[in-house]
Amino acid sequence: MQDEAALQALKRKKRYEKQLAQIDGTLSTIEFQREALENANTNTEVLKNMGFAAKAMKAAHDNMDIDKVDELMQDIAEQQELADEISTAISKPVGFGEEFDEDELMAELEELEQEELDKNLLEISGPETVPLPNVPSISIPSKPAGKKKEEEEDDDMKELEAWAGTM
Repeated sequence: MQDEAALQALKRKKRYEKQLAQIDGTLSTIEFQREALENANTNTEVLKNMGFAAKAMKAAHDNMDIDKVDELMQDIAEQQELADEISTAISKPVGFGEEFDEDELMAELEELEQEELDKNLLEISGPETVPLPNVPSISIPSKPAGKKKEEEEDDDMKELEAWAGTM
C-alpha cells in the first residue's frame, strides 16, 4: 500500500516536473518574442529618426555648394594671413626703446630659472607619512553563494507538491 502511494506520488512528481519544464519553455519563448518586438520597435524608431536627420541635413545643404565653401575658406585664410601681417607690423618696435641682445636675454632667463629651481629644491621636505586604512576584521567568503537558483527551484517544487497534495 505504501509502495503504491509512493509510486503514485513519484509519478505525480514526474508529471509536475514535466509540466514545469513546459511552462518554463513557454515563458522563455514569450520572453524571446517580447525582446524581439522591443528590438523591432527600437529599430523602427531609429530608422524614422535617421530619416528625419537625413531630410534636415539635405535641407541644410541645399543652399551650399562645395565650390562656394572652398572659395569662402580661401578668403578666410587670406584675410587671416593679412591680419597676422598687420599685427606683426604693428607690434614691431620702430626705434622705440632699447634693442636687446637675444643671447644675453636667454642667458639671464636660464640663470633665473636655475635660481628658482634651486630655491624650490631646498624647500622640499621629506616624505609625509600617510596613514593607511585598517585591515578588515571580518573574513571574506572564498566562494560567492551561487545556490540561490537551486533554492528557488526547490521552493517552487515544494509549493507544487503542497498544491498537488491538496487535490
